[in-house]
Amino acid sequence: MNVRAVFIDMDGTLLKASNEISQRNIEAINRLVEQGVQVFLATGRHYEVTAPYHKQIGLRTPMICLNGASIHDAETGKATQMKTVRLDDERFHHLTAEHPCNVIVHTSDGLYCKETNEEIDYWTKVGKIPPRYIGDLRKAAYQDVLKYSVRTGTPSLELSAMFHQEAEVIDWNDGFEILAPKVSKWSAIKSLLEEHGISPKEAAAIGDGPNDIEMLRNIGTGVAMGNAGDQVKAVADFITGHHENDGLAEFIERYLIKSYEPFAI
Repeated sequence: MNVRAVFIDMDGTLLKASNEISQRNIEAINRLVEQGVQVFLATGRHYEVTAPYHKQIGLRTPMICLNGASIHDAETGKATQMKTVRLDDERFHHLTAEHPCNVIVHTSDGLYCKETNEEIDYWTKVGKIPPRYIGDLRKAAYQDVLKYSVRTGTPSLELSAMFHQEAEVIDWNDGFEILAPKVSKWSAIKSLLEEHGISPKEAAAIGDGPNDIEMLRNIGTGVAMGNAGDQVKAVADFITGHHENDGLAEFIERYLIKSYEPFAI
């Protein structure tokens, strides 16, 4: 398999449920890099909770964050690309107020949320930057929004459908996310592939969630994790093992790492 670039999702793919990277996954990625393959992280996380893992692996490639809404330089962390989403905020907060949910607003200068939770506490611990605001978001003076996240605890297709005409919507089992139109991990991947002079046919992507579907469908080789949902698996070229069982490393070792062949004498 002739692959020059690999894009890896984090939660449910690179990471175990404990938010840790296995040594096997790290070693598999490092062997790819040694082979000359460009390896990128492509995640729904914001930069501050992506960078520590990027550093742990030792990558030097740009990071795709917030489902493609931002791309960050490996050395400086500076956003080299940002795609902001514009909603009618009064309408957005009116609609979400009618449903029991938490609302998280990711902006170019930090995180704003209706209420904190275990996940946000984890983000604060890892990223070392607390939310800029917690409370009634109608009173928060935020701007330059990169992603809205609405956490209802259940699928909310009727509510999310109200934003389809003005934004890109990703539905999850516990709510939905809102991005600028035509923004996705895939849109960011295309930008980076063009910048590096790599054809999509020469690239692979590995993921497990609804936010990975477009990149798995369009890239040269799309790989779904064993823990992925049926919709994700349906668009993939390969299905590998579960993220708790190093499914990422399993695929890399089996299909991407060139075996050592001694010179013929």
